[in-house]
Amino acid sequence: MKAFKAYDIRGIYDVDFDRHDVYKIGFFLPKLLKADRVLVGRDVRASSEEIFHSLCEGIRDSGADVDSIGLSTTPMVYYGTASMGYNCSVQITASHNSKEYNGLKISRTGALPVGSDSGLADLERMITEEEVQVSGSPGKIRELDIRESYLEFIGKYRGDYSNLEVAVDCSNGMAGLLIRDLLGDAVHYLYEDLDGSFPNHEPNPLIEENVVDLKALVSEKDCDIGLIFDGDGDRVMFVDDKGRFIPPDLITAVIGKYFLKTEKGAVLHDIRTSRAVPEYIRELGGTPHMWKVGHSFAKRKLREIHAIYGGELAGHYYFRDFYSCDSGILAGLIVLDVVAGMKKEGESFSDLIDLLRKYPNSGETNFRITEKELAMEALKEHFSKKEKTTALFDFDGYRVEFKDWWFNVRPSNTEPFLRLVVEAVDKELLSQRLSEIREILKPFSEQFE
Repeated sequence: MKAFKAYDIRGIYDVDFDRHDVYKIGFFLPKLLKADRVLVGRDVRASSEEIFHSLCEGIRDSGADVDSIGLSTTPMVYYGTASMGYNCSVQITASHNSKEYNGLKISRTGALPVGSDSGLADLERMITEEEVQVSGSPGKIRELDIRESYLEFIGKYRGDYSNLEVAVDCSNGMAGLLIRDLLGDAVHYLYEDLDGSFPNHEPNPLIEENVVDLKALVSEKDCDIGLIFDGDGDRVMFVDDKGRFIPPDLITAVIGKYFLKTEKGAVLHDIRTSRAVPEYIRELGGTPHMWKVGHSFAKRKLREIHAIYGGELAGHYYFRDFYSCDSGILAGLIVLDVVAGMKKEGESFSDLIDLLRKYPNSGETNFRITEKELAMEALKEHFSKKEKTTALFDFDGYRVEFKDWWFNVRPSNTEPFLRLVVEAVDKELLSQRLSEIREILKPFSEQFE
């Protein structure tokens, strides 16, 4: 089925999947994860209600019970899964995608994600090949309220932000369910109302045109910081006091100022991360570890190396003490604490960002290429012969490092794209290497996004 992706089930509802598919997913999920009860939350999209009912019907017909927490952020579902001992949970959401999309994020015991290599492929096979045999004793649906419990848990990270002017854009997504309880009324809010049609902008803060209104509000109100959440509240991105969008990988370094002042340990970052981030983490006494892109990989690795926290270029931030899961609001509270502390010392958020943003960086760029492996090998071979490599990582495409620059090239799991990040010590070298890379990739494809 087209909606089955590497990390979740997602697509245009009633095109890539429909309520009949959702029913089957619900029916076979308890068998897949050996669960007799399933925790279910949902976002505010127009199709989420119908998906919820079809999913619950399938779960009940399998003989398992449903515990519904109603409207929720994705991290709320993670919290409920891990803290209350569920073997299976589902959040109905399409995260940052536009209104016509929807999907299901599935977790197993301990809130570990169920991806294509850890159950989704088996689930797809089951709904395609196996017959539905309705249980003689259908399960029950129970309404469960975990909102106050979750607010109490996450509220432990709330600091004193009274010296800050703060702007927050909830993108009409699920962060609006909780944010005022945590930050109060003194904050300048944008698009706090829950509205699954996303009337103001798409709930994807990685696209800078969706951050325009927040930048304007930060400038208008002379704010110290701006925060913008995605549709389901598991990601957050930031604008500094100069109204500049901050590359999310740099926030991994910022969060180090919170944790590494009291505890030294491992910090996880993905293979696309700026060289400035591990350098700063080491200065703070931490031990940076590089790993693959994607929450299913990050959550497992975080546990494996006992990392205190981790971060990704996509704006996911993971925390050991939050069951190694990601939470946009938790990350936001921590960064606000850091900025409030800096302001007390006479420093601004932009001072720290200027310190971290010392290497010109291309950002992630997509090349439309079908023969991805051949193109990757061509890049690696060309530059490895031309210059002496200082490091080579091959666990998520390639990250090839040289004295004055590096590049990461990796294949998309679901599309005919190569994804490229290049960083150098100055803009001239960055421009030269990007031009050279484009020439090498021309024989594989003329199309560039």
